[in-house]
Amino acid sequence: MNYLLHLFIMVNIYFILTSSLDLVIGYAGIFSIAHAAFYGMGAYTTTLLMMKVGLGFLPSLLLSILGAVLLSLMVGIPSLRLKEDYFVLATLGFQVIIYTILYNWISLTRGPYGIAGIPSPNVFGWQIEGLFDFFLLSSIIALLCCCLLWLLKRSPFGRTLKTIREDEVAAAALGKNVPLFKTLAFAIAAGLAAVPGGLFATYMRYIDPTSFTLLESVFILTALIIGGAGNVRGPLVGAAVALFLPEFLRFLNIPDAVAANMRQILYGAIILLLMRFRAQGLAGEYKFQQ
Repeated sequence: MNYLLHLFIMVNIYFILTSSLDLVIGYAGIFSIAHAAFYGMGAYTTTLLMMKVGLGFLPSLLLSILGAVLLSLMVGIPSLRLKEDYFVLATLGFQVIIYTILYNWISLTRGPYGIAGIPSPNVFGWQIEGLFDFFLLSSIIALLCCCLLWLLKRSPFGRTLKTIREDEVAAAALGKNVPLFKTLAFAIAAGLAAVPGGLFATYMRYIDPTSFTLLESVFILTALIIGGAGNVRGPLVGAAVALFLPEFLRFLNIPDAVAANMRQILYGAIILLLMRFRAQGLAGEYKFQQ
């Protein structure tokens, strides 16, 4: 039972990550590979505010969201005017910079040693102890984030993002401020990515930079491609498949070294098949370009 609860908690965490990335890719048409950077910022900001400043979980989480939004504006305002591959390179550079800071600023982040002993959350007097409590908390937060994104995506703001995704020139001709809408989408997604960062840190009670590398950004993107973009159910399906697939390999009695390589092979094969036969993913609407 504890094993399943752990998996469901991680699905909730990655569901928020893939859903927020979906706002950027599936709706705004912005291809970003820096999502793990905002995820890591949320984890470290929440941790440091709780342990060094003495704030509670919710105030620390809210401030980490604000910090991620401000950081995204610093990156997004100058970069979102770049086109396609150039913006991807800008997000790649940002991801590398954040990881390097987390790894080398030892006096603050403890670098490769990581931060241990992170306190468990206390939410309005509810002390989160044990897997079931954390499953409930992560489910509630995932549901709230899902509702927020659903409202955004069905609002005029979300419809405008879809218009920009399909044809920026047409959107600009209709009087829409394309750079502003892209910047807002990028900032909202960054803020939401900080939420699972705080959840992950307080759940694991230990963080280090290796959890927020470029490979983690690629993994989040892979989950979104597998599940599909452009709706709410795609990110959920993608997060579940990406997390349960490697766990399925454990029951095949494959040695760990082989299982790790097999997981990468399976991910690659699934993505190739999806791009060939179902570019919108298992449950998505937006077709990724081949």
